[in-house]
Order: sequence, then C-alpha cells, then structure tokens
Amino acid sequence: MTTATQGYDVIVIGVGGMGSAAAYHLAARGQRVLGLEKFTPAHDRGSSHGGSRIIRQSYFEDPAYVPLLLRAYELWEQLGTDADCEVIRRTGGLYLGPPDSLTVAGSLRASREWSLPHEVLDSAEIRRRFPLFTPAPDGIAVYEPNGGFARPELTVQAHIHLALRAGATLSFGEEVLRWAETDSGVTVTTTRATYRADQLVVCPGAWAPQLLADFGIPITIERQVLYWFDPIGGTAAFADQPIYIAEDHSGTQIYGFPAIDGPTGGVKTAFFRKGIVCTPDTIDRVVHPPEIEEMRDRVAALVPAVSGPCVHTATCMYSNTPDQHFVIARHPGGTRVTIACGFSGHGFKFVPVVGEILADLVIDAKTAHPITLFDPQRLVTSGNNLA
Repeated sequence: MTTATQGYDVIVIGVGGMGSAAAYHLAARGQRVLGLEKFTPAHDRGSSHGGSRIIRQSYFEDPAYVPLLLRAYELWEQLGTDADCEVIRRTGGLYLGPPDSLTVAGSLRASREWSLPHEVLDSAEIRRRFPLFTPAPDGIAVYEPNGGFARPELTVQAHIHLALRAGATLSFGEEVLRWAETDSGVTVTTTRATYRADQLVVCPGAWAPQLLADFGIPITIERQVLYWFDPIGGTAAFADQPIYIAEDHSGTQIYGFPAIDGPTGGVKTAFFRKGIVCTPDTIDRVVHPPEIEEMRDRVAALVPAVSGPCVHTATCMYSNTPDQHFVIARHPGGTRVTIACGFSGHGFKFVPVVGEILADLVIDAKTAHPITLFDPQRLVTSGNNLA
C-alpha cells in the first residue's frame, strides 16, 4: 500500500447518486477533488439504479422539502442540458388514496402551502381521465402536472462525466477501509493507498452503518424489490401515463411508472416501505415467486392491466433514519468532515441540490438552503452525542 503525495482539497467517499453530484459541484467551483467508489460507475449494488425514480414537488413527507425540490428541478434541467441527455421527464403525477391518507392529504397540504400547480380529482374523474386506473369508490387523487421521473443511472453517469470534465479525479473499484481527521486535514485509507486532503465528504449510501459507526446515527438498511410486469394488451397504452403513488386503507403505498423502456421493458411498480431489514452483505438478491404474486395482486387492484407476467425484477436498499428524514451536515465534532446519508428511500429526486449543498458546506461551512430538518443531532441519544 502506498501513500499518495498529490494533495487534494476534498475527498468524496462514495460516487453514487449523492457523491457524484458532490464531486461535480465541488470540481465546478475549482476544488481539487478525489472521488473514491467501491464499485463500477453507476453500479446496481446500492440504491441509485433501476431505470427510474419518481420526482415530485407536492411532497407528502413534509412541506419543508418543497424549496429544495424547486431548486432541484432547476438543477435537473441544467444537468440534462450540460450533459446532453434526458435525466428527467415530466409525465404528471397521480397521488391516490382515501381523503385522509398521508399520500393524498400530505400532497394536498404541500401543494397549497407552496401554491404548487395541482388538481383534486374524485374517483369518477380519475377513471375518466386515466381509464387504466380503477380507484376505490371513496378514493380521490391529487394530480400534479410537474410530477415525473428521473433516470438514476444516467444521472450518475452525467455527474461523473461533468466532474471529470471539471478536473475531478475519480477512482472506481477502490474500497475505503477507514478514514481519520487530523489537525492538518484528513486521511483516507483504501485497498490501494492512503490519501490526504483538506476536507472529506462521506456519501456512503447503504454502507453508512459501517463508515459512520462512530457518529452514533441510527440508520437501518432495508431490502426493497422493484418489479416490471408485461401488461395485458401490451405497453402502448402505458406510454403516456403519469407516475403514481397509491395508498390503501391500511396505509400501504405502492408506486409505478409509465412504460418508458420500449415494448419489451414492461411497466415498473413496487411497494414503498415494505422491505426486509438487511445489510449490504446479507441482502437477498433473489426475488421469490410469492413476492411477485403479492405485488401483482396489489397493483392489479388499482391498474388491472398490470396483471401479466413479471418480465424483470431487481433489488435495491433503503437507508432509513428513525424519522425518515435525511442527514446532511458538517460533522459537529470536527471541522473537516461533511456527511450525507439516511435518505430513507426518497432521496434521489434531491440529488442535484444535495450536491450543491455539500459543496456549500465544504467551501463555506454553511448553505443558504434550508437543511435544519437534516441535523443529525436530532437522532442521537443522550450519552452518544456527536460533539
């Protein structure tokens, strides 16, 4: 093992969704950046894969996210222009359920609080405008014209491309073993070398419990499954459909997409927050027949045509905090470490703005973006303080 002599301003651990965006924004501001990634570019071993991720502004999780989403949308558009590829597509978003459900009431609250374009549709209007859907008679929906989807692999590749073009050094297939902060900087030891820099950004994804163990941030890793079904009658009728999130009376949510990968790609759907606790080393990558049948039964109750054969499955991982809000902060126990983790299954739509925030925190030690909600101190129990 060697010790790198070249100096860096910033080392970024993890070059997935958040890390690739951070590397780009830092390099674009003139920082000398080294990015370290255990796997290949835009890999499928973590959370930033699967062909599509929902983007939306009518945010039922908390209206406090909306300003970040408005900025994220601007950066998504800029990313697509700069990288000359389609990283997002606006299809409209349909958020269905009982009137008092989180999906409907929360989306409506955010829409009204921030004056977002939206409509409220009753069951009959849903069926009229979107005849593939068969909502419950007492169900309603919030329709958001700005909903749509992002392309996770293309997004990571675009940020990597732009980071390299801005002068960043990115190393793939290089696992980080440990890191440390010193009075004069940080050191990061990998399977190949030990590197030195002034600042460190840690974007560990599902590897947060290992890489951030000393921080005392409680993060649970959860196995999630993605499904693609070949709809009855083919995919043509699904080409122009909105993305959707649907909640039933039990509070279970499913989500889905239009047909975006051609006639053989199927239609993607999944449960939201119905996973199995795991680790990156113990996750079961096999999707079992009873899981497929459960998903088919649930989605077919809402979209009957999605009851054909399952043509593809994939697994990914959520990194959940107890309150399902993110962790983005300068580490209060040091002056040189910035962390971004615990995105709890709803973080990818924020990727570009998280990259901007991390660059702010590294360079200026503060950001104008509202991130108080993401302070890790809220999660740390007494006797295990981060300071």
